[in-house]
Amino acid sequence: MTSSHYVAKLLVDGYNIIGAWSVLARTKQQAGYEAARRELIEVLVNYSARKGLHTHLVFDAYGVQSPSSQDVITDNLSVCYTAFGQTADSYIERICSELLHQARTSHRVIVATSDRAHQLTVVGYGAEWMSARQLEQDVKLTYHQAQQRVARPARTASRSLLSGLDEEAKAKLTKLRFGLR
Repeated sequence: MTSSHYVAKLLVDGYNIIGAWSVLARTKQQAGYEAARRELIEVLVNYSARKGLHTHLVFDAYGVQSPSSQDVITDNLSVCYTAFGQTADSYIERICSELLHQARTSHRVIVATSDRAHQLTVVGYGAEWMSARQLEQDVKLTYHQAQQRVARPARTASRSLLSGLDEEAKAKLTKLRFGLR
């Protein structure tokens, strides 16, 4: 990625967010981890697209005997499952280190977690930190702003650029349009 194509990266500690958001914690309690993961993925697909973020949602496979994997969900969201013995924290820290130390590139890296020790580490790498609560509030705000845009009536001719101009300005623009002096 070159600096001419600048995209902010959002790295999300998945299980930390599931534990911190009451709606996801409730889903986990009622339907299990898989349902909570799916719900978080759906929320982040929409949020990432609306915000123009390239998001990596990271889940621990710390106690599971499996290799790491990454599923590209959309252009804006990838879901990463760590390898056996690797925590989401260590995976995110490695990505921060790689992104922030690449030569000739400039990245804005944001890490979403409420883990205090992890927060201090990623900030030490130069990343920004966002708490689980801040992410939840920004997701809600972004959703409500999108809903308001959809609910607005279509722009009518009376609300065009010209409608806001006085008669003298309209006359000048008309002359310019037709090449009159």
